[in-house]
Amino acid sequence: MNALPSEQASAALPLMTDRRGAAGVRQAADAKSRLWPQLGILSAFWAYVALSNILYAHNMQASLTALHVEDFFAPWDSRLLQHVLLYPVLIGCVWASVRMGWQPLWRKLPIQLLCGLGFAVVAPLGMDLSQMLLGHGQDEPVPGATNFLLTYGFGLALITGFAFYQRLRDSELRSAALERALTSAHLAALRMQLSPHTLFNLLHTIRGQIAWDPIAAQSMVVQLGDLLRRLLTAGEREFARLADELQFVRLYLELQQKRFADRLTVSVPDHDALARAWVPSLILQPLVENAVVHGLAGHEGAVVIRVEAVVSDETLSLRVVNTVAPGRPVGRAGIGLHNVRERLAIQFGERASFSATPGYDSVWIAEIRMPLLRDGPAAGRESQGIAAASWT
Repeated sequence: MNALPSEQASAALPLMTDRRGAAGVRQAADAKSRLWPQLGILSAFWAYVALSNILYAHNMQASLTALHVEDFFAPWDSRLLQHVLLYPVLIGCVWASVRMGWQPLWRKLPIQLLCGLGFAVVAPLGMDLSQMLLGHGQDEPVPGATNFLLTYGFGLALITGFAFYQRLRDSELRSAALERALTSAHLAALRMQLSPHTLFNLLHTIRGQIAWDPIAAQSMVVQLGDLLRRLLTAGEREFARLADELQFVRLYLELQQKRFADRLTVSVPDHDALARAWVPSLILQPLVENAVVHGLAGHEGAVVIRVEAVVSDETLSLRVVNTVAPGRPVGRAGIGLHNVRERLAIQFGERASFSATPGYDSVWIAEIRMPLLRDGPAAGRESQGIAAASWT
């Protein structure tokens, strides 16, 4: 029985409340993470201002003392206490200025100036209060409000610039995260395109065996089950071991070889002869599939398919070589070869290349050149990040 609309709304309300609460918690955490660095920068700036003011007054007073002018500047402890008393006022004014913003400028600029003037007016009062608390005379000259207005302007500009840098950095991080998510989704979509294409061709292969060799067809069904299990597992990963990838290729070619036993000869490197490397999952599958389909088409002769894996100068070369009908024209690349190019471009950028060209003696050569990844998927994701950065 379906729930009433009021019951559905009641059930959805706690979920919406939880989401809003989680969003509020994240916003509060983000605001807190931005507040402390800004507070630290403003505190360091004010400490520098206080120290500079004290040292300047001390040096000037020493020069005036040599001219027999005593107590022209307020003592250092009065100046230090003045800056301590003005510190919370500075924090409050800057916080209000940052919260208020600058848009629209014609409305916010007068208010921003009022904040700065307010701080500049309070500054001399802080000196009077500090001298009174410390018991010093109040006949020494007090720095003008203009000096503190300029100081406030420098502090506000420093915090505003740092806040802009934080927003720019957060924006770049979000853009990078979205780009990685988009790239992962794109690669997953490409792998999903390849899997049904492979299954479709293999089912046609088994159907051709059922009529005249049922026992071989049953054996092929078992092999197909193993192949599909590997296909589904590989389709969930971005990278796979080279040995696992070639084992998948070997299973696929063995299925095709059972159908075309009198025509098809295959050669795949042994496990012991392979370098320890990682490659994009299912990257060889469209190449061997293309080799079978286009190698057997257009003639009735024998076809040789050879898979090679060669390492040279930290570069891995994967080649699929197959014989074709003599004089057969070169056709357009299908979805499989297009996906190979696109995946290599996404995961490695200009560090990888793919070529599919005819060779001598009616041979077709499809070759992938990519960086040698010895450290597993982590190295592959790092290469993918380098490729994404090169795009931007």
